[in-house]
Amino acid sequence: MSVQPTGSASAEARRPNVLVFFTDQQRWDTTGLHGNPMGLTPTLDSLAGDGVSVDHSFTCQPVCAPSRASLQTGQYPTTTGVFRNGLTLPRDAPTLARAFGEAGYDTGYIGKWHLAGDHTSGPVPEEDRAGYDSWLAANLLEFTSDAYETTLYDNDGAPHDFDGYRADALGSAAIDFIDRDRDNPFYLFLSFLEPHHQNSRDDYPAPAGYSDRYEDPWVPSDLSALGGGNWAEHLPGYYGMVRRLDEVLARIVEALKTRGELDNTVILFTSDHGCHFKTRNDEYKRSVHDASLRVPTVLRGPGLGSGVRLPELVSHVDLPPTLLEAAGVPVPAQMQGRSLVPLLRGQDDAWPQEVLVQVSESEVGRALRTHRWKYGVTAPSQDAWDDARAEEYQDAYLYDLRADPDELTNLVGVPALQPVLEGLRKRLIARIVASGEPRPIITASTDSSVIS
Repeated sequence: MSVQPTGSASAEARRPNVLVFFTDQQRWDTTGLHGNPMGLTPTLDSLAGDGVSVDHSFTCQPVCAPSRASLQTGQYPTTTGVFRNGLTLPRDAPTLARAFGEAGYDTGYIGKWHLAGDHTSGPVPEEDRAGYDSWLAANLLEFTSDAYETTLYDNDGAPHDFDGYRADALGSAAIDFIDRDRDNPFYLFLSFLEPHHQNSRDDYPAPAGYSDRYEDPWVPSDLSALGGGNWAEHLPGYYGMVRRLDEVLARIVEALKTRGELDNTVILFTSDHGCHFKTRNDEYKRSVHDASLRVPTVLRGPGLGSGVRLPELVSHVDLPPTLLEAAGVPVPAQMQGRSLVPLLRGQDDAWPQEVLVQVSESEVGRALRTHRWKYGVTAPSQDAWDDARAEEYQDAYLYDLRADPDELTNLVGVPALQPVLEGLRKRLIARIVASGEPRPIITASTDSSVIS
């Protein structure tokens, strides 16, 4: 379904701009919207007050490249083929840039790409840019930049070095793009590395002085309950990075306002995945827990509503068709997500009651997240790096999110919950098949029963 512009000759000119503000590894509970008391996100909170907070928003794969592929295509990672890091987005994929470009938009990409495979950390060949016209990015920004050293590459592959803090540099580049004289609306995807750790030294480099502001940080209850990990060391820097991102967002909002474009721009704020600070495994994400999966997501723009707290469960694959429909651009049939626009207009009373998650690299897994339950399966015999899927999985995780929101007690082997487990198995199989994968077998962890 697509929203068609109304009116006559000037209808096309009234199509809104579209801006995606995309952060990296940002937990949902870093925001005031979700109860963080540190005052990190006043701009984002204000945007949500004027728009829509997608309160239960989840990545469909908690690692960089697969999540990013889904945000570009509205498809699951196994559909795009980018089921782990290091893989290249297919050159014929139905992307946002191609859809907006065909509709007459000026399209631009700034920042981290991570979808051109392992053959480059910096310049991205034109054929691997998914159809974007204006380009200022690095394939692996974590390796072409540091907190105060940023190199991005333009359409010709030429390097551009930026002074100042990295997030500020990307924000300034975005404002330069916004300020260009143009006859067409624009679609800009602005992709930060913050608040991701700096890979070369495994820390969270906030702007100078910002870590000191949060030396006594508020600690999410899952981290404090689990113990271990490295959150005690890194939360101050992480929070400082989140705070600076919000300040960059404020600059961009002001630039749109100055040009008189704010109310004619669809803004999406979201992140690729969360962060559990090594409390669930030996790195930061790649787990079925909400710390890895749940992200802050806010939409603001014409026709989307104001002050809305959306309670439905939303996947990353739902966001690309939402952006297209909000702009009146046809949604490619290959996109597997479901636009939020009818839901926001009260025209969709059959929204799915769960989201599907795929997991790679740490384990070959699938998970179902409902409001009440988190159910996950794994395939221990499969190679978590090389195998995109499995023919057979077994029960691995069951959390009662109502009683145990921090997912501290795995109930997968509790006999009294086997009826619940069986129902969730059936629902998970149905979602796996609907995502385009072959129907798997799932074996129970406590007996020999099989559902297929």
